[in-house]
Parts: sequence; structure tokens; C-alpha cells
Amino acid sequence: MAEKVSHLAFLVLLVLSIPVTYTGQLQSSQTQSLLQIQYLLNNPPFLNDWNNDTDFCNMEPRSTLTIVCYKDSVTQLHIIGDVGAPRLPENFSIDSFASTLVGLPSLTVLRLVSLGLWGSLPTKLTRLSSLEILNLTSNFFHGTIPPEISSLTYLQTLILDGNNFTGGLPNGLVSLSALVVLSVKYNSLYGSLSVSLGRLENLRILALSNNKFSGEVPDLSSLANLQILDLGDNALGPRFPAVSNKIERIVLRRNKFTFGIPEKVQSYNQLEYLDISSNRFVGLFPASLLSLPSIAYINIADNNFTGMLFENLPCSPSLDFVNLTSNLFTGKLPSCLLPGSKHRVVLYSGNCLATGDKNQHPFLFCKNEALAVGNLPQHEKHKRVFKIALALSLTGGIIGVIILVGRALLVARRAVQTPPTRFVEENASSSYTSKFLRDARYITRATKLGALDLPAYRSFSLEELKEATNNFDTSTFIGKGSHDHVWQ
Repeated sequence: MAEKVSHLAFLVLLVLSIPVTYTGQLQSSQTQSLLQIQYLLNNPPFLNDWNNDTDFCNMEPRSTLTIVCYKDSVTQLHIIGDVGAPRLPENFSIDSFASTLVGLPSLTVLRLVSLGLWGSLPTKLTRLSSLEILNLTSNFFHGTIPPEISSLTYLQTLILDGNNFTGGLPNGLVSLSALVVLSVKYNSLYGSLSVSLGRLENLRILALSNNKFSGEVPDLSSLANLQILDLGDNALGPRFPAVSNKIERIVLRRNKFTFGIPEKVQSYNQLEYLDISSNRFVGLFPASLLSLPSIAYINIADNNFTGMLFENLPCSPSLDFVNLTSNLFTGKLPSCLLPGSKHRVVLYSGNCLATGDKNQHPFLFCKNEALAVGNLPQHEKHKRVFKIALALSLTGGIIGVIILVGRALLVARRAVQTPPTRFVEENASSSYTSKFLRDARYITRATKLGALDLPAYRSFSLEELKEATNNFDTSTFIGKGSHDHVWQ
């Protein structure tokens, strides 16, 4: 009896040890949908092995193709074409293609990258109600992003990079509460960014670069999980975006940001990458950013940052790249940024640093430019001074002529009433004594200088400019002219 029990136990263990392999048989309708996709994509070479006998659910994943099944349905479809693939032929129908995709109703992941797809993004795709990831990068979709896309309530990742979409972001995106990644880089989208972006609580990546967005960036500080903010190559500004201190990557290059860097940025201890180059940022650059514990990349080139750098400024051990080019820095380059220090790439030309290099401006250049809040070439500066002088001259001259004509009429009236005993000068109307000019306080200085045959404009000292603008406080900034900032 004991032997029988032992033998039975052995058989049970043997059966349990045999690996059980599940081979799901794909529904015939879904097999036909995949074959139709092959046909509509113009039979690309990497799909040549598809036929009616293909076991789609057990294919080895490839860089160009991955199909994942659960039971008898396709749940993931990844088809990746060649970079720069041309547009599909004119007989291609995006509507037919979308109808075919709907034949795979269990899809949760759909990646169709660099396949030459073109046309308006079909609203039929919203019938794939289980979609969690939709990636249509590097195709030729055009028109607006349909607002119906907000009905995909399970959507976690939406990537539409490298297409020809126009218009703005759909307002309904705020209803995608599960959205983690929103990327629409390299399109032609325009308009302002909706404040509703600040309500996508689960958002970790917001990538809107290389579009035509303009205006203020909405407050994103409530997005506690936001790690990547990429807004480069737009027309956004002027204020630095408000984000949480969990941010890891900030890209604002080539926009219209004007004001300084907020103090809070110095507490972004997880920040690894900062690119705010080619804007019009002003004010002191917080050198403590160089020593943030996680920082690896800083590019602040082509701005109007000021401040004195010191040799003993510390740098983070993780810092690999620093670009300080074309700002208004004075002082000495920190020793941790000197050539040959570790493996860092450091660029710093076009400042006023005491490095002995020919690629630095004289000290006074940065002081004068900082006060004028500009960073223009010399010929542009001279042109700008001439325009200001001409405007002052014309304005002062007109006001002065009006006042002088009024005064002349008053003198003439008195002359009629009481004839003068003698004339000081025959041509009194065109020449005035210095005493008269001193007493006439209501005549502009430009008019006075003109009457004395001096240039009819005034050069303001640096001290006067500082006093008039409260040391160029941002509260006195009123806008930008054709070349630079205007202060009241």
C-alpha cells in the first residue's frame, strides 16, 4: 500500500514537472485584419513573411515588429518602419486603415512609427477604447488633433511627434486623468497653452518643443510627478515656468523668456538637465545651480545674465557640460570649470571674464550692457542710440516750438500795449540769451541745447539710468522694442 502511494506521488510530481505551454490560436477575423494591414501599408519588406499560416501570437519580437496576444486576441501591435520613410501612395486611405485597426478591439498598445501614414487623424481610432499607449511618431498626419481623442479614458501615453498637426491642443485632454506622457514635438501646433494642463495630475513627461506655441506657460507646480518639461523652440514667455521640485529635465531654449530664474529653481535637487539658451533672460545667474547634486548639463548661452563669478565656486561631481557663452559675466572662471578639469565640456566666450582669452569683452562692456539690458553688436547699439536721440530731439523740438510761439505771441501783445524803449537784438525770435534759457524751466533740455547750436539730444549717465529705473527693477519693465527691452 505504501508502495502504491509512493508511486502515485511520483506520478503527480512528474506531471507537475512537465512544462505547460499555452499556444493561443488567434481569431481568424484578427488574422485577416493583420493581413489587411500588411496590404494597406504597401507590403513593406519587413512584413513579407506574413500569410494565412503565420502564427502571429508566437512570432519572435523584432526591432521592426512585435505582436503580443492574450488568449485569442491581439493586445499589442508595434510596427516600426525606416527613419525618413516616404509617404504612402496616393491610393492609400487612412479611413480604411483605421477601420482595419478597429478589427483588433483588444488593443492596449498601438505603435505605428515611420510608416508613411498620411491624412487626418481618424476619429475611428477612439473605438479602440482599451488603448493605453498610442504612438504615431514620424508620419504625415495633418490637420488638428481631434477632440474625440479625450474619450480614450485609459490612455496613459500619447505620442504624436514628427507629424504636420496644426491648431492647438484639444481642451478635452484634461479628462485623460491617467495620462503620464504627452509628447507632440516637431509639429506646427500654435496658440496658447491651456491652464488645464496643470490639472493632469499623473503627468510625468510634457514635451511640446518645435511648435509655434506662444504666451505664458500655465502654472504646472501642482504636477507633483512631472519629471521632464520640454518647451524648446516655441514663442513662449516671458516668465520662467512654475514646476514642482521633482523636475529632472527643463528645456526652454529658443523662446521668449525674459525675466530671471526664480529662486525656487535652486532647490531642484533632482534636476539633471537645464537648457534655457537663446532667450532674453536677465538678472543675476544663481551660481548655486552649478552645484546642484544631480545636475549634469547646463546651457544658458545667448542671454543677458549678469553676475561676478569666483574661482572657489563649487561644481557638482556629476556636471559634464556647461555653456555660459554670450552673457554678461564678470570675475574669474570657477576653478572647477577650467579646461582640463575632469572630463567636462565648458564654453564661456563672449563674456567679460578675466581669463586672458581674446574671446572675452572688456569689463566695462558687460557693465554698460547690463545697465542697458542689451547684448547687441556695437553697430546696432550706435543705431539704437541714434534713434533714441532723434526721437528725443523731435519731441523736445516740437514742444519747445509750441512754447516759444506762445511766449512770442504774449510778448507781441505786450509790445502793442507798451512800446519798448529799446531792442536788445533785432532778430530776437531766432536767438535767445543764456539767462532766458535758464529761466524757462518748462522748455525741454533738448530745445535748449538746440538753441545753443549743440546736438539736440542728451546722453544719459549710467547713474541716471539706474535711478530712473530703480536699478533696472523688473517692475519698471514695460515691454520689448524691435531690438531690446523698454523700461519706464
